[in-house]
Amino acid sequence: MWRKLLTVLSAFMVFTGTNQAHAEDGYDLWLRYRPLDSVAKARAEPALRYLVGPTERPIIAAAADELKRGLGGMLGATPGQHQTLDEAGGILIATRDSVHLEMAELPFDRLGDEGYLIRTLEIGGKRTIVIAANKDIGALYGVFRLLKLLQTGQPIDTIDIADAPRLKLRVLNHWDNLNRHVERGYAGQSIWDWQKLPGYKDPRYTDYARANAAIGINGTVLTNVNANADILTAPYLEKVKALAEVFRPYGIRVYLTARFSAPIEIGGLKTADPLDPAVRAWWRAKIDAIYRVIPDFGGLLVKANSEGQPGPADYKRSHADGANMLADALAPHGGVVMWRAFVYAAANPEDRHKQAFAEFQPLDGKFRDNVLVQVKNGAIDFQPREPFHPLFGAMPKTPLMMEFQITKEYLGFATHLAYLGTMWEEVLEADTARPRRGATVARTIETPVDTGAATGMAGVANIGSDRNWSGSQFDQANWYAYGRFAWDPDAHAEAIARDWAAMTWGSDPAVVTPIVAMMMASREAVVDYMTPLGLGHLMATGHHYGPGPWVSDLARPEWNPTYYHKADATGIGFDRTKTGTNALAQYAPEVARRWGSPNTVPDELLLWFHHVSWDYRMRSRRTLWDEMVVRYDAGVAAVAAMQARWDGLKDKVDPQRWEEVHSFLAIQQDEALWWRDASIAYFQSISKRPLPAGHAAPAHDLGWYEAIKTPYAPGGAQ
Repeated sequence: MWRKLLTVLSAFMVFTGTNQAHAEDGYDLWLRYRPLDSVAKARAEPALRYLVGPTERPIIAAAADELKRGLGGMLGATPGQHQTLDEAGGILIATRDSVHLEMAELPFDRLGDEGYLIRTLEIGGKRTIVIAANKDIGALYGVFRLLKLLQTGQPIDTIDIADAPRLKLRVLNHWDNLNRHVERGYAGQSIWDWQKLPGYKDPRYTDYARANAAIGINGTVLTNVNANADILTAPYLEKVKALAEVFRPYGIRVYLTARFSAPIEIGGLKTADPLDPAVRAWWRAKIDAIYRVIPDFGGLLVKANSEGQPGPADYKRSHADGANMLADALAPHGGVVMWRAFVYAAANPEDRHKQAFAEFQPLDGKFRDNVLVQVKNGAIDFQPREPFHPLFGAMPKTPLMMEFQITKEYLGFATHLAYLGTMWEEVLEADTARPRRGATVARTIETPVDTGAATGMAGVANIGSDRNWSGSQFDQANWYAYGRFAWDPDAHAEAIARDWAAMTWGSDPAVVTPIVAMMMASREAVVDYMTPLGLGHLMATGHHYGPGPWVSDLARPEWNPTYYHKADATGIGFDRTKTGTNALAQYAPEVARRWGSPNTVPDELLLWFHHVSWDYRMRSRRTLWDEMVVRYDAGVAAVAAMQARWDGLKDKVDPQRWEEVHSFLAIQQDEALWWRDASIAYFQSISKRPLPAGHAAPAHDLGWYEAIKTPYAPGGAQ
């Protein structure tokens, strides 16, 4: 009977699924839940019945709703819901205190508060898929894991999975302003409609929470790090409360950014000095008020004394003084401070690469236990490629949380396909050699400095009001990959890409394989046509759209691309060795030795650390100049290869999404060629070298490229 029913359902879904595919726009993200093929349906027969615990518990209710939604979409039938296992086996969603698990010996002690297990068991003589956890949130994560197995075509006949997050805080940082402008956002307006809150809770907020819970994200910072103090006022706290109510059944806490000068701006004080008793009292009262409105409020994110933001240095106080003041006010409530290490000195520094280390490393061990110092993956600013930040491994007494940028401020905005999973894996696998060889960045951030101490990762969100959430179909993959790396920093980019492709485009290998190949080559393509061989920060002024390696007239040296490449008649590159700024001394001696010689530093970081002759002989045996041109052309060619792969999928994916990606790849091809031609024209004007044989000259002269202005590029600061 089951086989006959599934055959009928399969035929029905082939017809309805085709119609449905024509209407796809990307809104469903990785929770697409499209019908399975007949073989996968047959494997999933037991899932048509399931049992849950008490659904008056909001998180268990959310888990049951998601299971019903997912199985209904994939199996073509609505699963039943039972309170006993007498009728049939199925799926049991439970916590360790469930009466159904009294006789089962399950490894709950290894799961912590958010882990889960999925196991096939015989319960009361019935074959049952058990999703169990210590806490309700773990059970919800387990439901999403089971649904992922089905989406990606994995068998569920016999399952034995136990999983738990490696990091405690897994948060998104929204750079969203109260006027709904998103700084470095390329997907429309902010999704937070403050004018309509708290009266109207857009259903999109629930879908946002579902998508995040599916990848293990458990916190969201709602507001821009360039903070507005108004978010801490009573009317806005009521709006934040409304969002917290939507997110709570999905295990997501809300956080806010704190403007350090808030005691002056909204508190009427004359100072924001963190050691002033009146200021400290004001923050205690404010934070107490926040918790009265939002009892599970997560805490505060702070950007201080950077890019014009106020901070403790305004009063000759340290970052630790400022962070500890807020931490003391949050501690009674269990809240945390995430204090960003991204800083600019007010005076022109000798090397921007050295600033954060110089300011923060001497403060190791001086921060309160509930402070995490939030460190970008590299020391400059989310470049297409940077070496890992020297603070990782250098502050063993201070919790450091990783900050990745999901939105592609320096990697082509929404229209360039650049899968960042490969970038993040490269950083997380990097060996800090502190305190010894093998101490990777991943190990540094996931190992608590003390038993029970906080650990975490933050991702600058790429989410907006666009129907597809992220401005393009493939940028969704970076949101997804961020969640997976935040759950497990030792994860692998290719496996994540394969899961995302199967969940988003369908599990057919003829679709998944070329899409994964596109993704895995995409970020290196961007590096090649924008910033090859360790170059960085060559983007045009302010908005960071398009090439601007010639820019040299801005007020501060480190705002100018010429500061970073230092090209002259003798060569190119930033000397960060002992003969230059000696930024390499901030790394462990073993790392400094390896990167300190042009002969041993990887080609990919050569010009980050060394100023070398245009005629320097590379490992390829080409001169540096010829190698640069080859890399620029390789990047352009890689985009053409992605276009060809995508063209081959025209009849295998839905028309609307195929056409969008096709159009965006054409934009990327045009802009990759723009980057290639403008960069070669500029650097050739300095190097005076001919192009290597077989490589075309730029389409225009340098003046033509320098004249291009794009003042209204999206995502700039306001």
